[in-house]
Amino acid sequence: MDAVAVTPQYNLTQDQEKRLILREYRSLLRSLKPKLKPGDKELLRTAFEMAVDAHKTMRRKSGEPYILHPLAVARICVEEIGLGVRSTICALLHDTVEDTDITLEDIEKEFGPEIARIVDGLTKISNVIDVNASQQAENFKKILLTLTDDPRVILIKLADRMHNMRTLDSMKREKQLKISSETVYVYAPLAHRMGLYNVKTELEDLAMKYLEPEQYKEIAQKLSETKRERSRYINEFIKPIKEKLEKAGFDFEMYGRPKSIHSIWNKMRKKGVAFEEVYDLFAIRVILNSPPEKEKEDCWKVYSLITDEYTPSPERLRDWLSNPKSNGYEALHTTVMGPQGKWVEVQIRSKRMNEIAEKGLAAHWKYKEGAADESRFDKWFQQIREVLNTQDNDSVDFLQDFKTSFLAEEIYVYTPKGDVKMLPVGSSALDFAFSIHSAIGVQCIGAKVNHKLVPISYKLRSGDQVEIITSGKQRPTEDWLNFVVTAKAKSRIKDALKDEKRRIADEGKYIVQRRLEHLEAAYNQHNIDILTAYYKLSSSLDLFYQVAVKNIDLKELKEFQIIGDRLEPPKPIKPATENKTDSSAAHLPKKDTELIIFGESSDKIVYTLANCCKPIPGDDVFGFVTTGKGLTIHRTNCPNAAKLMANYGHRVVKTKWAKNKEISFLTGIRIVGMDDVGVVNKITNLISGELKLNINAITIEAKEGLFEGNIKIYVHDKEELEELVQRLKQLKGIHTVDRYDTE
Repeated sequence: MDAVAVTPQYNLTQDQEKRLILREYRSLLRSLKPKLKPGDKELLRTAFEMAVDAHKTMRRKSGEPYILHPLAVARICVEEIGLGVRSTICALLHDTVEDTDITLEDIEKEFGPEIARIVDGLTKISNVIDVNASQQAENFKKILLTLTDDPRVILIKLADRMHNMRTLDSMKREKQLKISSETVYVYAPLAHRMGLYNVKTELEDLAMKYLEPEQYKEIAQKLSETKRERSRYINEFIKPIKEKLEKAGFDFEMYGRPKSIHSIWNKMRKKGVAFEEVYDLFAIRVILNSPPEKEKEDCWKVYSLITDEYTPSPERLRDWLSNPKSNGYEALHTTVMGPQGKWVEVQIRSKRMNEIAEKGLAAHWKYKEGAADESRFDKWFQQIREVLNTQDNDSVDFLQDFKTSFLAEEIYVYTPKGDVKMLPVGSSALDFAFSIHSAIGVQCIGAKVNHKLVPISYKLRSGDQVEIITSGKQRPTEDWLNFVVTAKAKSRIKDALKDEKRRIADEGKYIVQRRLEHLEAAYNQHNIDILTAYYKLSSSLDLFYQVAVKNIDLKELKEFQIIGDRLEPPKPIKPATENKTDSSAAHLPKKDTELIIFGESSDKIVYTLANCCKPIPGDDVFGFVTTGKGLTIHRTNCPNAAKLMANYGHRVVKTKWAKNKEISFLTGIRIVGMDDVGVVNKITNLISGELKLNINAITIEAKEGLFEGNIKIYVHDKEELEELVQRLKQLKGIHTVDRYDTE
């Protein structure tokens, strides 16, 4: 699209401004010309005049008349997204209900319910992302509800965002950062999912321009410096292929296009390489003019001709002809070794496929008879609807869940009968089980992938055939939430865990009732509330649950007073943790009592973990009372332990860990082994990939065929650390693995 005339022109007279607005409007009409039906022009004129009038007193930050914004958004809708007349009317009116005196009723009266509904959807999502996270999730849900209601809402919203990004220069820096990060987080993935690759790459590039200005400038500059050299190379690469295709009688276009700045930067970051080392700075595109019934056949023929000329990389073949992406994308991608030993990506597709690749969802309406593709979008919307209906209202994880479930690339897996299922990348056998049916998900005990037995956490790959194994005795556990990425599986597991908790809590309820009756106190809401508050729990359900699983044994009830039939809690004893002196040891629990550090009573005790030995749950530890700091927790084999115990025995307190999976502790391991290719990869794969532990820092030095690696890592407890050490020792070529204390 040629840039809309939006450069700040503060010095224009009213007449000049009017002429500028009319010029933009006429350009819009010219773009729409092929789509105009009788009566459309009049409707457009009405919408245009309504918008001009509504925004007449408004200006943009750059000083220009506000109406230029809706006009520019309408042009993006038509020229870049391929939308039609009705969407153009909505784009012209998209800010009127929110910012001006025009109401939805006015719009409905003038243009009918369909346009009013879309404008309403656009109004609802105008301030999508709020500072408050739960508000953000709520707003995002509104977007998705309107999306499943009428996808044009999102397409117009993307055009609106695109224009805002193109004119972001006149905004304050903090506003630029907020809008850019929102764009990268939500809008670019949405554009990708709607099949709008050009919109997606431009949004990412523009966001990067504000979020990473230095890197952006550097890559843009290098791209322009290498432009001539690239063009020369592309011509050299294309020449022999062009001759072959012409000889074979194909009607085609062929050209090279540079990769986006954002995707080049991503490659540099992920692979840790410099600009010069990114080999596929551009892709070659072959677009065939083939009739629909011969498209696939022709694409494969072209693939065959290209790979006769240049050797392909077998693992870089992507066949989206046989299995289009769920956003409708169809093409054949291959990477071949071109002249001068350079890898080059080649994309082969027909004209129809190209239009779908560039116009995404909008092009689908044009080719609606392609029912199979249409149903892929419908399936996707259906899945979103399902999740929106079951989602907890306060779910702050919603956005993240949505991104991993619906905005990720997808894989294709097969049922035993050969039906294809589409799942996001990273899905496990358990995700697959839930995608078939919730009842199968909750009873899943394992799976057979390509006839081999695998655990429920097994990560699936495209092309896997999966058979789920179930058992009536199976019950979901908290761990399951770490094995799944799809929103459906997550919400169903949470529901099942709640039900399970209620079932167990019923046993606890019975125990509490018996204990209260034994003490001749009433089993009523007042007494239950008193107990819940006493044990510092958030609900009676938690109280009953903790009693049932024996985390609370109610022995403290002996200290309660019973007045009538009501419980009165004992007066709390202040924890002896402030201003500790030597004499304060007298207030501490006796030597043989056990003090819980984490868990139920963690909030009663002020404690710090000693830096000299970095204890983690499961280590043998003792507490040491320090002046002013409360308790310091040391490992019993700490270098300072003997000194402390010998000289200040009266200050030492026996301590014990309670299980707490919420908190991670930093610890270190030292690995020595044979310096072999891929050894670092094996180690990091095991730690981050299989055991899902977070690495804080890693240094590896190799000399004379041996390597020594120091890894700082976050673990929940000693068991987790021991499992890691055992698993590392089993890796080929590893000699020793020891824990060390991180500084």
